[in-house]
Amino acid sequence: MQYFDVCNGDADGLFALHQLRLATPRNAVLITGPKRDNALLARVIASPGDHVTALDLSFDVNRAAVLALLARGVTIDYIDHHVATGLPRHPLLHADIDTAPDVCTSMLVDRRLGGRYRAWAVAAAFGDNLPDAAHRLARLAGIDSGDEASLRELGENVNYAGYGDSTDDLLIDPAALYALLEPYADPLDFVGACPLLATLGRVRREDLELACEQRPAATSASTEVYMLPDERWARRVRGAFANRLSREAPERAHAVLTPTAGGFWTASIRAPLAAPFGADRFCRLFGGAGRAGAAGIGHLPRAAFDAFVAAFRQAYEMSA
Repeated sequence: MQYFDVCNGDADGLFALHQLRLATPRNAVLITGPKRDNALLARVIASPGDHVTALDLSFDVNRAAVLALLARGVTIDYIDHHVATGLPRHPLLHADIDTAPDVCTSMLVDRRLGGRYRAWAVAAAFGDNLPDAAHRLARLAGIDSGDEASLRELGENVNYAGYGDSTDDLLIDPAALYALLEPYADPLDFVGACPLLATLGRVRREDLELACEQRPAATSASTEVYMLPDERWARRVRGAFANRLSREAPERAHAVLTPTAGGFWTASIRAPLAAPFGADRFCRLFGGAGRAGAAGIGHLPRAAFDAFVAAFRQAYEMSA
């Protein structure tokens, strides 16, 4: 039997996998990539009797690959918090999918493991822009405020490392980052031993400063839309900037767009933190996907910008 670990390359995906492998060490083939690269199950070359663990990846995006693997006789353990429509029933599919807006995949793994490595879930929740959920977990684990602040920095920095439209945009490949954290059972030990994290934090703050110099392209009572330039820093910062905007104006929905080749935009969408619903539903109107509080669109035609802004306003002004 061969094992495959397939996860999103952000803090939530990497820390979810790390918790599982701390609890159950396994010699597995790791498949991961930039945060935007969700269609990872298609890369699994498995045989009958093999086992796949899938973490923090949209089931809807990977549906065809999952069905093909199941038909081949591959067992799949699927843990995720993105919307999954029409989840199939199959004896080889074990799905733990919770789409509540205050849950991330690392929290689902923490739930499965009974809090055994909870500090990693705290860091992941901070990285996934769920500060209230992260704080609740930290209190449950008896983590003091100083260590909680360190876990927040860890989660946000590792999450930032996964942002970008291609590996050329990334500060470090997610597989290489996982190899760095893999020896550490305690995330605070990892923080103390890995100087790269400080570099990630510095670049994240520099990129955010550049983003904060931009003016919104469209605003309304309940929404704000930003168009960032065609630069590596902008592609990296798009999601983190959207998270920052949502924390600073929790009553508003936010969209941050960057241009891509071929006349398209890539968009990061954040529902209002005060009412974190509907981002996934809105993005599906334009071929995107995600979860209720945060979602994205990979190929929004630039000519559709005005229609996008109008639909965005309608979606969130109607719910305001």
